[in-house]
Amino acid sequence: MMQAPTGIPLKLARAWLWLGLLALIGSGFLAILLVFSRTPGVQDVFPLKDFFRSALIVHVDLSVAVWFMAFASALWSALGAARGDALGRAGFWLASAGTLLMTLSPFFPDAHPLLNNYIPVLRQPAFFVSLWLCAAGFAISVLRALATTWPRESLGNPLGVGVFLAAVAGAFAFLAFIWSWLTIPAGDSQQYYEMVFWGGGHVLQYQHALLMAVAWIWIADHLGARPVVSGRVLSLLFVVSALPLLAVPVIYLNWAADSAQHMAWFAKLMEFGHTTMGPLILVGLAGLWGLRRSTHPAKGAFFASFVLFGAGGILGYMIQGVNVVIPAHYHGAIVGVTLAFMGLAYVLLPQLGFGAVEGRMARWQPYVYGFGQLMHILGLAWSGGYGVQRKVAGAEQMLTTLPQKIGMGMMGLGGLIAIIGGLLFVVVCLKCMLPARAAGAARSKAAA
Repeated sequence: MMQAPTGIPLKLARAWLWLGLLALIGSGFLAILLVFSRTPGVQDVFPLKDFFRSALIVHVDLSVAVWFMAFASALWSALGAARGDALGRAGFWLASAGTLLMTLSPFFPDAHPLLNNYIPVLRQPAFFVSLWLCAAGFAISVLRALATTWPRESLGNPLGVGVFLAAVAGAFAFLAFIWSWLTIPAGDSQQYYEMVFWGGGHVLQYQHALLMAVAWIWIADHLGARPVVSGRVLSLLFVVSALPLLAVPVIYLNWAADSAQHMAWFAKLMEFGHTTMGPLILVGLAGLWGLRRSTHPAKGAFFASFVLFGAGGILGYMIQGVNVVIPAHYHGAIVGVTLAFMGLAYVLLPQLGFGAVEGRMARWQPYVYGFGQLMHILGLAWSGGYGVQRKVAGAEQMLTTLPQKIGMGMMGLGGLIAIIGGLLFVVVCLKCMLPARAAGAARSKAAA
């Protein structure tokens, strides 16, 4: 399905992949501090409660917003046409400048953390500048993707259809953000930013889910799994999966962005809308079964992605009240996407002119990361069943019972294992992407 990109698509895809990897490096460092701040015993040795919220905000924004959008931009560049080079480079440099400033923003004075959902913010000038720079860069990337990823082979090119529809979802999300920002009375409270990012944040999940499915199918095809449906049928399944996006303008036109009904309808859209992905998920499962004998690292990432995404979906139906079952649910879904992107990165690296992914470390990395994240979310879900609240750290967690402490201890241990798995991913990618290895891969390809 996929031809190796050349020229402008190749250069842009490589650049965006580098940005995503650097965002993960910064996020991983902050994740270490986050886990320490919530692990029983350790939290008393390292009193990080005051830094917890600022670190959490930048960790989430780097590991979700920047990493996901940068990887999406790499896919749009790799599968897109060569036109719009200057536009693509402008978007990349704006997003890169924003990412660097965002990483440094917690260390500027007077950082006031607001833990709103989707894109949490630091109420501080440097952070807002970084957010606008990233938003401008990624918005340019989405606009270029709409112009360059239109499937040139119509519905017979399912990966092209999938990445194009993901760009459509991204455009809907940015329009939703702008609509909310323009129509909600200005404020600076956590509730204000909760409402501003609520609609667009929900829509952005469709972009991520569609690209996760693209990653599953891409991996299965690359590793030789026999397709269970034709390319045209698969393209139609992508279209069906994207149909809930049609509800977005309906919600905005009928309910004000700061109304309770608006927020409730987007919650329902998230709860029921993804059921349209059911057939696409079954195709992914069939592809995974076809790879059961493969030893490629991407297969492990595919398997772990499927398990974590499924666990996150199940936990979503177990939410009762405001507790840590909520982060357990969205951590599972988010990590499912992350693992799919990790697996596809292993496939993409040699196609983008980097070295091939090889060795025992690469094969074990998805399982280490996936097992740690599964332990992490199950610990959160266990603790949430005993009333542990979300978005608190240290003594504020009020861990008074043994089951609460066991659950959060399990969360902490799983988090540390996941951090190790995430660092292994970075190491594997750097080994392939550093100039010496990449040059060797290019020479081998030329000799062949």
